[in-house]
Amino acid sequence: MSTAKIRTIIVDDEPLARSNLLVLSGSDPEIEVVAQCGSGVEAVEAIRRLRPDLLFLDVQMPECDGFDVLEMLGKDLPRATIFVTAYDQYALRAFEAGALDYLLKPFDNARFELALNRAKQRIRMGENRQPLPSPPLERIVVKSAGEVCFLKTSEIDWIEAADYYACLHVGGKNHLLRRSMAELEEDLDPNMFCRVHRSRAQSSGRWRVRNPAGQRHQNSFEPKVSQAPGNKSRHARRCGARRCDLG
Repeated sequence: MSTAKIRTIIVDDEPLARSNLLVLSGSDPEIEVVAQCGSGVEAVEAIRRLRPDLLFLDVQMPECDGFDVLEMLGKDLPRATIFVTAYDQYALRAFEAGALDYLLKPFDNARFELALNRAKQRIRMGENRQPLPSPPLERIVVKSAGEVCFLKTSEIDWIEAADYYACLHVGGKNHLLRRSMAELEEDLDPNMFCRVHRSRAQSSGRWRVRNPAGQRHQNSFEPKVSQAPGNKSRHARRCGARRCDLG
């Protein structure tokens, strides 16, 4: 059996709740808490960056709740997720979303240890297993100027690579995400997007083509391909995008 510690992230918008989970988790020598997050938006970025094995996740949080977090993660889901909440009405939905356990606040040490042991067993058993494929993303979360909104992937016209970022072109608006286009492509439906250039991915439903008379279809879209590469700031300026924290 592997002796590596189980990397854990705690997500809750209440500092006292995070502190309680930190104390309980820290008492187990097999657990290493690598991050604490006070919002769903912060959690998605931390999970993608730190790749934890175990996630303690609150349900109700402002802007982006626990279910949104799991949806936005796509293929980046931890091996085990334990929901922690004061609301019992979300239990069924939590298990449908793939949660291993559902801790209802307030809970005692024995109940926490039971959930933690279940998580450790799943993680250790699954270390040598091939992860199951995740469904393609249907929404992408965008955070700009303190506001969070969700973009349907079906609304994206085309995607442009901007070094370590991806610029989403949606109608007349652009959104710069802190993810590479190659990474984002892994979570998108390959039937919806086609790589037309090394730095461009085009929505398959928004091609601009010419009919025999030489006229363009009215509801189609055609991106302009820039000729000269540039650094990240030049890409961002050309994209005219608002920088977003995650996608």
